[in-house]
Amino acid sequence: MRTSTRRGAKVAAIAAASALILSACSSAGGESKEGTSEGAAPAKDTITAQVAYSTKKFDPSSTSSALALAGNWHVTEGLYDLDMSTFKVYPALAAGEPEMVSPTEYKVTLRDGAKFSNGEAVTPADVVSSFGRTMAEGGLYLSMLDFIDSVTPDGDKAVVIKLKKPFPLAQQRFSLVRIVPEKATAEELTAMPIGSGPWKYTQITDQQVHFEKNDHYNGSKPATTMKMVWNVNTDDTARVTAMQQGDTDVMENVPAKAFETLKSAGAKIETVQGFNQAFIMFNTKQAPFDNVKARQAVLYAIDAQKLIDNQLAGQADPVTSFLPESFANYHKAKNVYTHDVEKAKALLAEAGVSTPLDFTLYTTDHKWVTELAPQIKNNLAEVGINVNIESMKSSALYPNITDVDDATYKMVLAPGDPSVFGNDPDLLMNWWYGDNAWTKKRSFWNGSEGYNKLHEAMDRALAAEGAAQQEAWNECFDILSEEVPLYPLFHRKVSTAIKGDVFSNYEAVGTTGLSFLNAKLK
Repeated sequence: MRTSTRRGAKVAAIAAASALILSACSSAGGESKEGTSEGAAPAKDTITAQVAYSTKKFDPSSTSSALALAGNWHVTEGLYDLDMSTFKVYPALAAGEPEMVSPTEYKVTLRDGAKFSNGEAVTPADVVSSFGRTMAEGGLYLSMLDFIDSVTPDGDKAVVIKLKKPFPLAQQRFSLVRIVPEKATAEELTAMPIGSGPWKYTQITDQQVHFEKNDHYNGSKPATTMKMVWNVNTDDTARVTAMQQGDTDVMENVPAKAFETLKSAGAKIETVQGFNQAFIMFNTKQAPFDNVKARQAVLYAIDAQKLIDNQLAGQADPVTSFLPESFANYHKAKNVYTHDVEKAKALLAEAGVSTPLDFTLYTTDHKWVTELAPQIKNNLAEVGINVNIESMKSSALYPNITDVDDATYKMVLAPGDPSVFGNDPDLLMNWWYGDNAWTKKRSFWNGSEGYNKLHEAMDRALAAEGAAQQEAWNECFDILSEEVPLYPLFHRKVSTAIKGDVFSNYEAVGTTGLSFLNAKLK
């Protein structure tokens, strides 16, 4: 089995700077004298990082948090995992490639001697229960794994995975299921998961996530340091200020406007084109956005290029398709939304919308998202749509505004990046447009004519190969550009600040989160 898509080439690195003082948990305070000669500087034994997202929910079977997902890359394993810098799949807990018994049945043997960080052996029962947790009815990941029929133990070293139908992307999708002990409770996994990865969690607070090397790990990507400390700092300004002070190794989500400010601190910024985006989501059951022309009008009204130039300092690409142009399966969509006030007004008229139209535009409280809202408000006013901006945490917006019976909201502005799970087109589309909470409770698009057309084309794509598969995916991208129940305004570039020459081989990723699985400190 092989991956079907690959991340595009990285954008050239820009000179920049970084550093952070970490109080009692700084790199400077975590040094090892082993292996050093007299007079030589001791080797650092702690990787320190500044992370931009927070959460209290780390359960690998259900989390969508950027912080938890990235942390779990280091602590837990799937049978197969993805190298997040290339999206290549490799055996993790599996001893090797899956054995194809038939096109709908695979046998996967576990790595010899694999243990969880508590010293207990990983068993087929742990694998079976982990698949069961992740594929539970109503689960967040289910629409990306619903091709799996059953997972059963095969002796004391293997599992058999049966599929409902042949699925060429199965090996990549297995990486979504992180293997945890069968006896672990949901409460334990939410607070601090145990895994078989190269690191283990030792403490998780609102301010920091602490890791230590897992001495029981025997896989292909051992921890290169004894410890990691991730400082949770969601405020951009505070992160930049901390970076200027001197002791952090890597900073996530560098604001584009801070590049010049950080330049003199002696580090570099690696910028990678990614799938990260701000999107507009409509309540397709609420007038006027039950009419596709009204939804299209909003996208023509918003000057996305101006948002990119002003709020993002050019660190994003305009949307010409659901996928960024750098992705291997890119296809220019039938509809490309450029700023066109007259076209937006005409579409509103065709939809029978009487202006002025007044409602609340809800947004998440991520700073870079709230900075987009004033211009969007002004753009919409030009076409007769007057919005009041109300921003709140995602943890409040979704359960209280969108995911409620008879939801009356009309429009949401929020960020998202499902490429944290992989980058094949079917997975990326299933995240927002699958048979899940996004279409059932949020956009309410599930079961519509457009939804059915999209899934018919997605099914054809998975049953095809080569040019025929790409043709079916192209049809999907065209349908999404017409229906736009939820659609990106731009594709952001992901910028990571790396301290000077602290690493011999650190490679930034083009998705939300940080990965140190291949990183080595000098």
